[in-house]
Amino acid sequence: MNKKSNGYSKRIVLHFTKEIWDKPIVYRLVKDYDLIFNILKASILPRQESYLVMELIGDTKETFDRGIEYLRRSGVSIQPVEKDIHWLDNKCVHCGACVSICPSGAFTIDRSTMMIQFDPNLCSACSLCVRGCPVRAVEAEL
Repeated sequence: MNKKSNGYSKRIVLHFTKEIWDKPIVYRLVKDYDLIFNILKASILPRQESYLVMELIGDTKETFDRGIEYLRRSGVSIQPVEKDIHWLDNKCVHCGACVSICPSGAFTIDRSTMMIQFDPNLCSACSLCVRGCPVRAVEAEL
């Protein structure tokens, strides 16, 4: 978990089953667990499996952990964002296409070597890099 000046924070992907897609689960995170969220990406479809990519912030680690436990009890599957976007360095030709379209700055170019670098901690899992990579060196698991 990342410690922020305003508490503990982590980027996560919430997977909702078709049975719980319409429950006020995120509302309860705010109201009952005093957590702050920032939605980074979402696909919520009626009566279908859905997902929500968010940054979740709690004042303390205990508050954050209680909210995560509530999500699990509610039937929500949780993944850290870092596991969802995969950069395949061995496939990459270091063209820089990902750098030009990455809104979070997760992809950068080392100017001394002109090689691409990927920082999964900055990734918001928007998947623009997946569509923009001409050699398919970036994959997403959402």
